[in-house]
Amino acid sequence: MNQTIIDGLAFTLPALVTGGVAYFMFSAFLARDEKEEKFKALVTKKRESLPTKLQAYERMILFSERINPSKLLLRVNPIGSETNSYVHLLIANIEQEFEHNLVQQIYISENAWKAILGSKLSIISKIRNIAEQSKDANELRENLLADYSKIESPTETAIAIIKQEVRKLI
Repeated sequence: MNQTIIDGLAFTLPALVTGGVAYFMFSAFLARDEKEEKFKALVTKKRESLPTKLQAYERMILFSERINPSKLLLRVNPIGSETNSYVHLLIANIEQEFEHNLVQQIYISENAWKAILGSKLSIISKIRNIAEQSKDANELRENLLADYSKIESPTETAIAIIKQEVRKLI
């Protein structure tokens, strides 16, 4: 009987060891294959989404350029001489541009979006502050242009951040 048990173990033990080794090797092979498939899917997804992301960054640079005070003031002329009506016209123009590009925040980084939002709010605030010191719409234009000729526009900072983000993507 002891001999039978020993003979049984002699055949069973190598089979169990071989089965265990085969199981672990097959598991490792399947895990590696699954990781490889996930990696391929990720690469494909990134390759397909890159053009959309780049287009969003392009649109946000265009938005930043359009709300740049020096370009905004040349594009949006005052209707009358009243300062408040010109301020409302400028801010409405900025808000309209912003709403047109609002959905782009889905495709760009949070850092870039915060820079764009910050530049927009900074420009609106500056327009309101300078309007308080201006007698009429033409003086407001002159004061804004003079002020922004001395300092860097917040849109330039936002554009620099956007360009940095695009370099990371490419």
